[in-house]
Formats: sequence, C-alpha cells, structure tokens
Amino acid sequence: MSDTQNSVRWDDGRLVRVSRRWGWLAVLAIGLLVFWLIHEALISTGNPNLVPALLFFGAALVPAAFVSFVAGRRLDFGVGPAAVGVTALVGGAIGVTTAGFLEYRTLILLDVLPMAAVGVIEEAAKLVMPLVLLLFIRRRSPGDGLLIGVASGAGFAVFETMGYAFVELVQSGGDLHVVDHLLVVRGLLSPAAHMAWTGLTSAALWSAAAHHWRRRSVGVLVLVYAVAVGLHTAWDSFDDDTAYAVLAAVSLSLLVFTTHRLAGLSRSPGISLPTPASAMAPTSHG
Repeated sequence: MSDTQNSVRWDDGRLVRVSRRWGWLAVLAIGLLVFWLIHEALISTGNPNLVPALLFFGAALVPAAFVSFVAGRRLDFGVGPAAVGVTALVGGAIGVTTAGFLEYRTLILLDVLPMAAVGVIEEAAKLVMPLVLLLFIRRRSPGDGLLIGVASGAGFAVFETMGYAFVELVQSGGDLHVVDHLLVVRGLLSPAAHMAWTGLTSAALWSAAAHHWRRRSVGVLVLVYAVAVGLHTAWDSFDDDTAYAVLAAVSLSLLVFTTHRLAGLSRSPGISLPTPASAMAPTSHG
C-alpha cells in the first residue's frame, strides 16, 4: 500500500513538473488556434466587432506564452500568479502611458525625439511597476525581479502592439493583410525584445535591493540598464525585419541564459544568484 501511494505521489509530482515546464507550449498552441479562428471568422463575416479580439490575441499571444515559460523554470519564485498578472496589466498600462507622456514632452522641448531618448524613457517606464512592488515585497531575489520584469515588459508590448495595429488598421482602410504582417513582426519579435530587456534590468534592480544597494550591485544595474537602452535604441534605428529578428534573438538569448543560470544557482545552497553575463548579485558575505 505504501509503495502504491509513493508511486502515485511520484506520478503526480512528475505530471506537475512536466505541466509546469511545458505549459507554455499549450498556451502558445491554444492561443494560435483561437487567433486563427477569430481571423477566419472576421474574414468570412466581415463583422467589425471581432477586430478588438483579433488585435488582443495577436498582441498578447507571445507575451502570455513567454511569461508562462519563465514562470515554469525551476526558480524559487516568491511572487505568485496574482502579482504577475497585476504587473502585466497595470505595469503595461502605466508603462505605455508614462512613456507616451515623457516622449511627447521631450519632443516639445527638443523639437526632435532622439532614438536614444526613446530607449531611455521606455526602459525606465517599464520599471515603474517593478519598483513599486519592490517597496512592498520583503523577500527580494533576482529571480523574482526577472519574472516581474518579464511580466511588465509583456504588458507594455501588448498595449504597444495593439496601438500600432489599430493605427495600421485605420490608416489602411481596414486592410487585414497589413495588420497581419504587423502582428507577425511586432507580435512575435517586439514582445521578445521588450520582455528580455525589462526582465534583465528588473533582475539587476531586485538584486541590488537584496544586497542593500552595494556599489558593485548598483554598478551592474547601471550596466544592464545601459545595455537594454542600447539594444532598444538599435531596434528603433532599424526598419528591417531581419534586423528585428537578430536583435530579438540576441535579447532573448540573454534572458534565457540568465533564467537557466538563476535556476541552477537557486538550487545550490550558499551561492548568491548571478544575473546576465557574469553576476547581477555580488558573492555572499559570511
């Protein structure tokens, strides 16, 4: 009886681990199916009431799948699904609103909006929600910061992509082919980049807070933020799908590497959690 119970527990535990690790594929597959169904229904019926659903699923599909991917890694997260969901929704809304206001004020002030200024403003705006949560969450770790940052970047990407898609739809006179291309390019590549940049910067931010803002951890935060701004500026400077794909791949690779690195070290007792490239957290003292 005991062996049977142990076997059942082992099977249940294995099922939970598999579901958690590969659940993002289910999110992606189901989302693609729903998007295709809405798209086909819109084409066949011409019902404009389906347009908001098409834009939402097209913009939210990849961010939702990637947040599920990060949440399913073997990290000891101290933040729950509710915090992640609120961050994606509220953080995304605050991010695009703050960025839009600051970019407008910069344009009025300088009569031009430099690409570097866009990168600085948007990368800072996406950190508003991670900073707010940092004030209320006592257990601070780079892993939590990474997940919160990915959620904030995902929300920002969803709202931004929906905005671009809506503008394209209006300006093209309702041409779905134009919107399809935008949703493929921005819906796939832009969220990957935004989530990577904010995830890495937020991980460095939370690591610096966890280490009481020591000089080294703050230096790493500044460095990671500068890299994120540089990648963002490069993204805004190009108007080429290949360049977008390369930048998204580089950004995503850094995030995936950091996620696996944090997951590995979170299971090693007595080791500080590093962040991209070398370490976002200094080695533990005593």
